[in-house]
Amino acid sequence: MQLSRFTDLGLRAMMRLAVSGEADTRVTAKLVARQVNASDHYVAKAVSRLAELGFVASHRGRSGGIFLTDEGRAATVGAIVRGLEGDAEVVECLGEHPCPLASNCRLRHVLRNAQEAFYRELDHYTLADLVTARTVELLHLSATPAVD
Repeated sequence: MQLSRFTDLGLRAMMRLAVSGEADTRVTAKLVARQVNASDHYVAKAVSRLAELGFVASHRGRSGGIFLTDEGRAATVGAIVRGLEGDAEVVECLGEHPCPLASNCRLRHVLRNAQEAFYRELDHYTLADLVTARTVELLHLSATPAVD
């Protein structure tokens, strides 16, 4: 199973927020985008979805920014991925070009079970399991503006 780019960016944003410390003046979607080498627009969309899910919150204004909620800090990686990926199946059996086998196919069921096993495995991990001291170091280094 391959996660969407959207989910990848959402996880990266969550990891970045998980390493935010008191030393951070503020974390914005733009900063996260720069630190994870991604588009501002795509990171902002992922952060917006994470906010809808209750994993992040934001404050507007000059001293505003984004931060993890208690729910986001405690969420499993599986819960985050489920929220970002939605209920999409591994394969598209129905839709614009439906598979003629869809009504009597066992593969769809097998793939759904595999997907659930994947999510159950991710449920064993939280953000704290994903971020190490080296992660913190790398993210804070990338927050420093380049000197010409």
